[in-house]
Amino acid sequence: MKEININEFKKESFIEIIKELLKLNNGYVTSKLVTSLGIHRMYLKIMVEKGLLKKVGTGIYMSVDGKQDDYFIFSLDLENIIYSHFSALFLQGFSKNKSSKFYITVCNNYFNYKLKKHNVFYVNKDIYELGLIEVKTKFGNIVKAYDLERSICDVIKSRKRLDLDMVKYSIKKYLKSDKRDMKKLFWYAEKLGCKDEVIDIISLLYDGKLEDLEAYYE
Repeated sequence: MKEININEFKKESFIEIIKELLKLNNGYVTSKLVTSLGIHRMYLKIMVEKGLLKKVGTGIYMSVDGKQDDYFIFSLDLENIIYSHFSALFLQGFSKNKSSKFYITVCNNYFNYKLKKHNVFYVNKDIYELGLIEVKTKFGNIVKAYDLERSICDVIKSRKRLDLDMVKYSIKKYLKSDKRDMKKLFWYAEKLGCKDEVIDIISLLYDGKLEDLEAYYE
């Protein structure tokens, strides 16, 4: 989250400073951010009691007139998660997924009880950040997610755990998109240990000439 130079607001009350933080962060503020500026978190509680804020997560608050962004709130709550699979594709407009459960990836050694409610994939540290990008939610907040090529590889690799119709939908939409990067796709597939699977399924759903496709992964 974005901070402010608190020295510029010495004449303002702590509540006014928190209001400035809300403006800067699209209507959100955390107790972690507030305390880092030397403001006691009791002011957040006061603002909740006054109807100026509402608590939406552990140490996470938003303006009462704001729109709740579940993707953003969950990413603030658990900073180590990366949106993956259908959630990453949905954020980038390549999936119809509207499930209340998120698809997320974390390192093998990470655990939090809040993960139990979601579709979690555990990976080794060496591929955890492969394809990591920042994307905006529909409310304009920034979250961590995997790019299109990593996400397509992931849904193919994990297809036995997923809805196959949704997998096909995302792949077909990707193959028709001018955002696709086929060389990167097959490079990721090799890094992720699923190159043969990706080649087989992409070849099956590819509308163009297979000879053209072969040039990307040879």
